[in-house]
Amino acid sequence: MGKYVYNKGAHFAGTDDERCEDFQNALDNKTISAIWSARGGYGSVRILDKLNWTKFKENPKWIIGYSDITAIHCEVQNLGFQSLHAMMCTSLQDNAETIAATISSFKDAIFGEQLSYTLKGSKYNQPGTVSAPLVGGNLTILHTMLGSKTSIDTSGKIVFIEEIGEYKYHIDRMLQSLKRAGYFDGCKGLIIGDMTKIKKNTTPWGTSIEQLILDALSEYNFPIAFNMKAGHEKDNRALILGKTTVLEVSKEQSLIKFID
Repeated sequence: MGKYVYNKGAHFAGTDDERCEDFQNALDNKTISAIWSARGGYGSVRILDKLNWTKFKENPKWIIGYSDITAIHCEVQNLGFQSLHAMMCTSLQDNAETIAATISSFKDAIFGEQLSYTLKGSKYNQPGTVSAPLVGGNLTILHTMLGSKTSIDTSGKIVFIEEIGEYKYHIDRMLQSLKRAGYFDGCKGLIIGDMTKIKKNTTPWGTSIEQLILDALSEYNFPIAFNMKAGHEKDNRALILGKTTVLEVSKEQSLIKFID
């Protein structure tokens, strides 16, 4: 347990220095095999440049979380290591039966079982088959990393995105910004996770969130799969970021399979 895990400092779970100290100690401790985030929220970006990854590179370990932890995942991807986009400790407050699939996929991931998912089909799916490393996470955080040394190189990769609590025009704005920065130019595929609690603007957007995404990325012909159960819902399946992934997309269903 982190020394400062129950601390509170203004908006954050302790000061930046306290949170950084806890994370650095976990990175450096050879007896620790995984760093499991207590929860998300906001603030990981504030400690990124304070962290020293030297001992982690000598003794890599799982870093587990989602949402704001996407900032940490991006750093790990750039170092060339895998990490887990998966449930956090806060989910242990939920009824185990309601998150059974979440727990099962998490256990499979950390204990080395092969992960694969068959996704419900969608008329919005953009068909195709590709095999490439998986990267990504929360759309807002990916957008926040843009232009920094922590922004991930998506060339030759499959990108996963999910989001919570944004207006549709905010989502379009971020996609347009990423697109203009060349984020999707070399992308091999796109997996869309949960878009949770989308806010309603006084001026309606006029299309579904699925159509919004397709319209924003209309010039690309890589496969796009909707309905991945990952993000801010109770059903939050584990994804191994940095691992080679087979993505097969049709209108009827999609297959995601992690391979060695």
